[in-house]
Amino acid sequence: MNFIRTISNIEIILISLFVLSYMIYMLRLYKINKHIKVDTQSVLIKFIVRSIYFSLMIISLLGPTFGVDKEEIKVVGKDIIISVDLSESMNAFDIQPSRLEKVKFEMKKIVNEFSSDRIGIIMFSSEAYTQCPLTYDRNALNLFIETLNTGLVPNSGTDFGPALELSLSKLKDNNSEGPDSNSKIIILISDGEDFGDNTESALNEIKDASVKLFTIGVGTLKGSKLIERSGVIKKDREGIEIITKLNSESLIKTANYTNGKYYEISNEINSVDDMISEIKNIKGEVKDVRTVDLSNNKYFYFLISALILMTLDFIFGFKIISI
Repeated sequence: MNFIRTISNIEIILISLFVLSYMIYMLRLYKINKHIKVDTQSVLIKFIVRSIYFSLMIISLLGPTFGVDKEEIKVVGKDIIISVDLSESMNAFDIQPSRLEKVKFEMKKIVNEFSSDRIGIIMFSSEAYTQCPLTYDRNALNLFIETLNTGLVPNSGTDFGPALELSLSKLKDNNSEGPDSNSKIIILISDGEDFGDNTESALNEIKDASVKLFTIGVGTLKGSKLIERSGVIKKDREGIEIITKLNSESLIKTANYTNGKYYEISNEINSVDDMISEIKNIKGEVKDVRTVDLSNNKYFYFLISALILMTLDFIFGFKIISI
């Protein structure tokens, strides 16, 4: 017989109270016995019965278990790659406090919503890099998200192609292979300013692999001025201040090409929760099969036995004092 819980202060206090109260009771009987005859045999029987049902109640509190059952547990989940644009335009403040800071907040929400799924992070501008490989570690993911900034990648424009290709390769590596490609997901987050030439070929690969692609547009149609790290408003070669705006059309086209969906973060709407609900409806694949030992808590047998003895103790009395 094993126990789910170890003996704690609660059980120790209860046992101490029982012993103390019975010592006081026995002391009173000893004093009474000097003047009136006390039936010690009846006292002993009462003590034994009460000790037994009190012990049974303590055992039931500890959760006694008998035998071990084995059960096969299937670990089911999805692989999600979040590919986030870190080009200079993500520093725009048409969404407060900035596009990138808002994206980081929403990324943490996504991480927390998919605790049983593996998530990886790709950062990109004109080139793409792995920020965090596929992992179940939420603390590591949140730490990597917090460190995201536009200084981590070269800022010579935005190209979806390398980001999509790298995302797909991470989903196809040996550690994430599975029979169901529908459980593999890419989330592309950007303001939509795609200046690359290889996006279409990357999208064809994603479509052929049956990987789900969701795009998130960040920004507003009105846009905002682009401020450099020095605090100076960025200008073009002609000295005109650069205004960066959300280009939702490129992101919608990218999503539609693979039968995916487009979502948006702006001052008017935030449809990230809708995307989360959509992803939750996607069936995950079996990642692992484990056999675990299950012990059954049999406390009720001990508790019922204790209650029966307690009832008998109150119903059938013994004559302890003889006059």
